[in-house]
Amino acid sequence: MATWAGFFTRKIRTWNLIDRCHKQSAVSAVSERVIPIITQPLANLAIPQPSSNATWHHGQPLTDMLNRPLHDLRISVTDRCNFRCSYCVPKEVFDNNYQYLPQSSLLTFEEITRAATSFIALGVEKIRLTGGEPLLRKNLEILISQLAGLQTLNGKPLDLTLTTNGSLLARKAQTLKAAGLKRVTVSLDGLDDAVFKRMNDVDFPVSDVLEGIEAARLAGLGPIKVNMVVKRGTNEQEILPMARYFRGQGVALRFIEYMDVGATNGWRMNEVMPSAEVLALLQSEMSLIPLNPSQTGETAERWGYLNDQGEHDPSLGELGFISSVTKAFCSDCNRARLTTEGQLYLCLFATQGYDLKTLIRSHGSAENLTQSIANIWSQRSDRYSELRSSLPHDTTRELAGGTQRKVEMSYIGG
Repeated sequence: MATWAGFFTRKIRTWNLIDRCHKQSAVSAVSERVIPIITQPLANLAIPQPSSNATWHHGQPLTDMLNRPLHDLRISVTDRCNFRCSYCVPKEVFDNNYQYLPQSSLLTFEEITRAATSFIALGVEKIRLTGGEPLLRKNLEILISQLAGLQTLNGKPLDLTLTTNGSLLARKAQTLKAAGLKRVTVSLDGLDDAVFKRMNDVDFPVSDVLEGIEAARLAGLGPIKVNMVVKRGTNEQEILPMARYFRGQGVALRFIEYMDVGATNGWRMNEVMPSAEVLALLQSEMSLIPLNPSQTGETAERWGYLNDQGEHDPSLGELGFISSVTKAFCSDCNRARLTTEGQLYLCLFATQGYDLKTLIRSHGSAENLTQSIANIWSQRSDRYSELRSSLPHDTTRELAGGTQRKVEMSYIGG
């Protein structure tokens, strides 16, 4: 598979160096940026046969081995991105020589819609389009229109959302809304131009993202969520300015702990700023109140703003904390991920996936595709983040980027 060849790079250290780095102290490790080499594609997992643990019956929601329902589906529509954020698509790896997937490898819009229909038959009620940067996919509005026409098992409209870096949102917001998109989530890691440009690594200005957020608001793509990945030593000084700016705009601003996704971002635990610390910083200046989850399986811990009278005011927006590193939410995880070339992954931190593209392109029945997905989900037992937080430090480090080579976020979708 051509895309994995892109992980070869002249600038990447060898595995021997990685082994030496793993033996260093945490202090010396801070100065070392480690980007492991992936030398070959990860083998696909075999689609399992029906299990006695399966609880699915036609027309009924599906649960996995830990009794977690299949509710959310994230679909990556492209592996390309016009940013080079260090925590996702670092320029050292994704340079001008990086080989992206050829067009023929991507699922067509019709194939994506067919897959989505099978997932909905198993209980999916929410679909989020991701990337890469999804707005780079040509004619994406056609896919949105197709997906917007689908209904959930109980006959309700699909909750159809999209995550974007905002770079193309100002010019596309109206078209996306007209096609049937419900909401958008925008990634923005700071308001200071120098900090943001350093993080996106392509000199893209904050003002253009803010323009995109405003265009989305005017188009009715709300309530809007803004995601900020907090990386200690890089952008933690942007936490309070971000909260001040978005308070009063009706936006849900979410702070995300820097995660060990993939094998190329040089993740280190001492660069993680725990959500509890972020919350304490915010509470030093703002009056906040905890809110109940809006739905089962919600990843963000929600907090609302209090107004001058000490009352919760939803019109001010809200804050959210996604704490995969320090406060794992595996027990409620109800989302599957479909890559742009039809690989199904059951966890953001997975090392292997299931090949649905072959099934989709074999022209088999919709029932066969749905049953295959049911077989996969009903035998799911993934809980990486819980294991990470409970394992000794050395083992955690190995899981986080050593011998188990996790799939890249730009491929699987965030």
